[in-house]
Amino acid sequence: MRTYLDCLPCFLKMALAGIRATCPGQDEIHEKVIKHWAAGFACADLNESPPSLAGRLFRETVEYVGDIDIFKTQKEEANARVLELLPMVKAKVMGSADPLLAAMGVSIIGNYMDCSVMGEYDWEAELDSLEHGLDRDAFAKFIDKVREHKSLLVLGDNAGEIGLDTVLIGLLRDEGIAVTYAVRGKNTLNDATMVDARVVGMTEICEVVTSGVDTPGTVLSRCSAEFRIRLDKAPVVLSKGQGNFESLWGVKPEVYYAFKVKCPVVAEVTGHPVKTSLFCQEK
Repeated sequence: MRTYLDCLPCFLKMALAGIRATCPGQDEIHEKVIKHWAAGFACADLNESPPSLAGRLFRETVEYVGDIDIFKTQKEEANARVLELLPMVKAKVMGSADPLLAAMGVSIIGNYMDCSVMGEYDWEAELDSLEHGLDRDAFAKFIDKVREHKSLLVLGDNAGEIGLDTVLIGLLRDEGIAVTYAVRGKNTLNDATMVDARVVGMTEICEVVTSGVDTPGTVLSRCSAEFRIRLDKAPVVLSKGQGNFESLWGVKPEVYYAFKVKCPVVAEVTGHPVKTSLFCQEK
């Protein structure tokens, strides 16, 4: 998916929120970072995907703030809140008529924990309608394929969200499915890394690997060679989150996507309104 003009103000909003939280009161640094991003827009190739462009600009931000985790506090808070709610969420899922579908609903709702839309959506409020709006036929075909191959590669997205993903992964593990869960290779936005996987217990229930990327999406050119081989060989791939969708849609056929539609641009691309819990596959 290419970068649209409407993506650029969103990038600035994310950058400013992150830099203000990391360097409070340092207006000079804030100004330098935002001006750098704005200058980057002037020479940007908008055929580049949003995660690829944003990832590059965040890497360049190191020049002003050092190699630090800009969204560290937000990630820790999201993980902690999910761990508090996880017993209740698991009980709700297991009490559902279709626990796997409900677990997928939980996983998608968790995609609201995104620094680009902080404060705009209340993911906890949606926990009362886990399966609402999901394409049941598409999900049934996905589960059948996973059971056939007894294997699944999941491309993770955000911190916090990764904790809710443990519910679905745990149910699949209990069926004897070999699940591999991929996290980012380096800190970028509030995306999950190996640190977050350990904090929420994902490393205890399945194999966790890093894709090697330093972008807020699985940008193939930024993946490690080892991960590209793993990705190409995986019989079933589940892409979590809007960033992974933006990186892979139109590039990697047959991937299953599960995410919240969180902006008008993606709403237009997918044909589904903002706030939709989307489970789909590109044919």
